[in-house]
Amino acid sequence: MEPLPKGANFIRAKFLWEIGLHIAGDPKEPYTGNRDICISVGSGSGDRYKPKLRMSCGSPILAHAVARRELEAAIVNPSAMLTQAVRGKGLFREPLPLCVIANYPSWDRFVFAIHPRTGIKSLADIKAKRIPLKLSTREDPTHSTRDLINQVLGLYGYSLADLESWGGRLQLNGGPGDARRLKAIADGAVDAIFDEGLALWLAHALEHGYRPLTLEPEIFKQLGEIGWRRVVMPKGLYQGLESDHACLDYSAWPLYAHTDLPEEDAYKIVDAINARQQEIVWENFNAWAPFHSIGALGEETEATPRDVPLHPGAARWFREHGYKV
Repeated sequence: MEPLPKGANFIRAKFLWEIGLHIAGDPKEPYTGNRDICISVGSGSGDRYKPKLRMSCGSPILAHAVARRELEAAIVNPSAMLTQAVRGKGLFREPLPLCVIANYPSWDRFVFAIHPRTGIKSLADIKAKRIPLKLSTREDPTHSTRDLINQVLGLYGYSLADLESWGGRLQLNGGPGDARRLKAIADGAVDAIFDEGLALWLAHALEHGYRPLTLEPEIFKQLGEIGWRRVVMPKGLYQGLESDHACLDYSAWPLYAHTDLPEEDAYKIVDAINARQQEIVWENFNAWAPFHSIGALGEETEATPRDVPLHPGAARWFREHGYKV
């Protein structure tokens, strides 16, 4: 498959794609702004565009748009958020009829890092002692990390809003490796960092004295019922990680659809990923879970945890091409 299909129409489409990337990728655009891109394939041969396949990035609750058939597919990070939607747990009041087409491999973990000077041994201590914690977190209140934080704190009986009400403060960031966060860690200006994207900040935090906090077994159990998997990071995985650490899995970016998406459409989507895999950027900075082949997108791996069924059309593609599902 050539990088760009032949024909002037695809030159024009690529022209529009680059415009969209530039506008949505403007670093001055806030995380809650116009940063998400929707790809629509359809017919523009008449006086009205007729969409056939609409696929979008977005927040976890964009799952409602897929369930309402406003989109044919969407992609979310991490896999646990789609699990919540299908189970009707966490952010979702009722189960949504969704399934996975392909699970983009992305290995990650979520860590609650605390500085020992706080004396905090459990997240329960923060409420019990009404500690005015200075917490480094994401600036987008709709980001899935913020949802996870409030789900975890909720099991201890409080929220980020409660934390702020008794004098706590949020040090806000864009991505996990935001320069503002790294400086705050180095300066000791924050008491804790709750986030994923560990390759971008955890070793830095460990170097400056922060230590990962382990949740209690009953908390892990309740989070597992929502959709969050308990996993263990081995000692030494990151420089400064001195012992094995039990934490939450934050892996995978599932591309999902309504369960009634036609089988041939799901099949074509996986076939397209396979045909153009050389043009796709694969997240390979985690050497312990690199991308090896398209088969990983339909299998259960370290980088592609999946608690939601594959679409039958996608499963057929993987089986026909010799991959396990």
